Parts: sequence; structure tokens; C-alpha cells
Amino acid sequence: MKVADILRIKGSTLYTVTPSDLLIKSLELMAERDIGSLVVMEHGDLVGMLTVRELTNILVKTGGNIGTTTVRTAMDDSPLTCTTETDMDEVRRMMLDRHARYMPVMDKKMLMGVISFHDVARAVVDSQNFENKMLKAYIHDWPEGEGEDASAAPAL
Repeated sequence: MKVADILRIKGSTLYTVTPSDLLIKSLELMAERDIGSLVVMEHGDLVGMLTVRELTNILVKTGGNIGTTTVRTAMDDSPLTCTTETDMDEVRRMMLDRHARYMPVMDKKMLMGVISFHDVARAVVDSQNFENKMLKAYIHDWPEGEGEDASAAPAL
């Protein structure tokens, strides 16, 4: 399974901010949309990610006083990215290695979407459920007489 498969199912709705936007406005947008990340764009280019993790860190650092703080102050300016052709096993490894919960999906310099660890986990579970269903159907349709004496020792 590739990242493109997840984006096809998930859709491509993106929420973005700029580095100069106020952090409080970004927080309001995340709360309003019930999302855990925002893509930070500047002049059409991906320049960072703002997630709950970065927000938590800046809130602790400022004692909760973020009135005039900008997104640039808190954002991750070197987010982990993948492409639509990246295999899901590689994405899982990358996300686990970096403790990343969100990953922008790029096609060269064009942002195609964002996948979350939740999206990846759901894709894995759905894939395993489908595989289990196919295996059960295969076992159920097992031809009569074949494999019935599997415990018998081979003749020497």
C-alpha cells in the first residue's frame, strides 16, 4: 500500500497558516476544525508544521502567554515528509523513528496532503481485516478431502 491510497480514501482537505500568523489564531483554527496539525506555507512553499506538540512546548515555555507570538516561533521548520509513492511500511518506520504524528505528502515542491499516524494505523488495520477475510474465505472453500490427513507421518 502506498501513501496515495490513504490520500485517496482520506481526501485532500488542507488547513494552512503562514509563519507570520498569530499562534492564538492557529490554535483557534485547530480547535474549530478539531485537527491536530496545520501546514505552514510561505510563498507557496512548505516551510513547517504546527502540531499539538509544538503548541504544548510553546505554551509551557511562555507560561501560557502567547498573545503576540507568531507561528514561526513555535513551528517545526524541518518536518518529516514523504511522497505519494512512499510505501506504508516505510512511512510507519519514519513516523516511529521521529515520533512524528503528522507527515506532509509532497510531489516535488507541491503539497498533496497530510497523513497522520491515525491514518496509517487505520490503513494497516483495514488491510489486515481484508487479508483475514480473504484467508477465512479461502479456508472455508477448502476442497473436501485435501489436507484431511495432515497429521499422518510420511511413509519411509
